[in-house]
Amino acid sequence: MTPTPITSPHNERLADVRRLHRRRGRDLTGRFIAEGEDLLAAADIAGWPALARFAATDSGLAGDEVEPELLARASTLGSGTRTLAVYAQRWSVPTGPLCIYLHGVGDPGNVGAILRSGLAFGASSVVLGPGCADPYGPKAVRASMGAIFGVALARGEVADLPGEKIALVAREGEVLGGPTPEGDVTVLVGAEREGLPDEVVGACERVAHIPIASESLNVAMATTVALYELTRSLPSRISTQ
Repeated sequence: MTPTPITSPHNERLADVRRLHRRRGRDLTGRFIAEGEDLLAAADIAGWPALARFAATDSGLAGDEVEPELLARASTLGSGTRTLAVYAQRWSVPTGPLCIYLHGVGDPGNVGAILRSGLAFGASSVVLGPGCADPYGPKAVRASMGAIFGVALARGEVADLPGEKIALVAREGEVLGGPTPEGDVTVLVGAEREGLPDEVVGACERVAHIPIASESLNVAMATTVALYELTRSLPSRISTQ
């Protein structure tokens, strides 16, 4: 028997979705929302089951059918969405062989973009330190382009990080590149203005920079360049699975 489409603006399940959006990922039950066909397809490929899944009645997509205008009201996208789903957050522990540590990266778009780069270059985990934006917030989830479902996320301190720790610091230390150490390695990245705190840099085995002609580089771009250099030297670090 085909379920009856949701046609009431007072439907409790849609109201729950709207509440989740208002909380911007800070739901105490550890849930988050992904919107759009590409993100939900990425979740399916990664094997993440949805706690709830909705689709517009005229979309032909999987999920409980909802009148399009009601689904648009439950969306944070300016143009609305044809499908969205609720998922349970997943948290892991910092793991190698290639780990990324973020400190004070407060822009959710940058956090999401770094997740995307991490997935592209085979990072085994992304660790969120103090002052980082919520990776499960709506903007970060969208910016990740589905990588939120493919990279292990962790919260941690510098002492928790695996392998040799390389602090990425503008115009300091060695030029990042050349052979990287055998075994696990963690690249540590700070906010664009403040960078990494002195105590974090002091806890690292190496300090390196990316030589550039201008004054600064976006933190997500800098992380991407760093990952390219590290994996170019040791391509075996990149997972093909």
